[in-house]
Amino acid sequence: MSTAAPLSALLGDYPVTHALKQGRVRSPRVQLDFAPGATPATAFKRVVHGLEFDVAELALVTFLMARDRGAPLVLLPAVVVARFQHPLLVRDASRAALAPRELEGRRVGVRSYSVTTGMWIRSILAEDHGVDCARVRWVTFEEAHVADFEDPPNVERAPAGRDMLAMLLAGELDAAIVAERALPDARLASVIIEPAAAADAWRAKHGALQINHMVTVKESLVRTDPDAVREVWRLLSESREAAGNPELNPFGLEANRRNLEVALERIRRQGLVSRRYAVDELFDETTRALGP
Repeated sequence: MSTAAPLSALLGDYPVTHALKQGRVRSPRVQLDFAPGATPATAFKRVVHGLEFDVAELALVTFLMARDRGAPLVLLPAVVVARFQHPLLVRDASRAALAPRELEGRRVGVRSYSVTTGMWIRSILAEDHGVDCARVRWVTFEEAHVADFEDPPNVERAPAGRDMLAMLLAGELDAAIVAERALPDARLASVIIEPAAAADAWRAKHGALQINHMVTVKESLVRTDPDAVREVWRLLSESREAAGNPELNPFGLEANRRNLEVALERIRRQGLVSRRYAVDELFDETTRALGP
């Protein structure tokens, strides 16, 4: 009879998680019971409000905002989603080109103001293009994952039931921040000229990746069963190795220290948390020691 401890888990389907989710990476110590039918982006509220999962993927901004408000969650130094966001700020390709600075005073759609991709896009606009993001009229379609967050005054909610892409193509939005899966789309053009080159320049300038999602665990699990947390880390690491250790999925605290430093400063600048967090504060004694 198996003695594996069952752990409730939320984890998306990515190359680095395939071996684990398909059962090719196993453990006699723990059994990850993945939430049926749940996709991480639609279940983040369940992670931070209901503390529903022992192990959960979470957007970096959502994690930090929840942690800032006392949520008992601890970060594992495991990146499951990272990308350079530059191509995701789009306009209607049939309309005249729109320079980033011209977004001031215009309407830009984003799923929710506090989503991690939105945070990165705003930092790119402000730092690399001189955009005053407080003068952009952000149009959102969902509430923040963290319930008590209040949007800035230049944020408005789209009418219920409206679709962001449809509003963009109808001229009701001047630009929009779309999900990666929405591209390529011949109807859309990047607001940032040559976004791939811009992403390369950003990386060279900052020496970092733009993290989107990492893995978290409940503080109670780390406290009561740190060996289970170490075993979860082993499973994640072996699954990543089975995928060829992709560069955009760095594992380990030191491998992510610079990535996190860059993100934490920009999250603070945008007023999404109450103060500037140090990288080591996101971990505890057990999770800080994970990795090479």
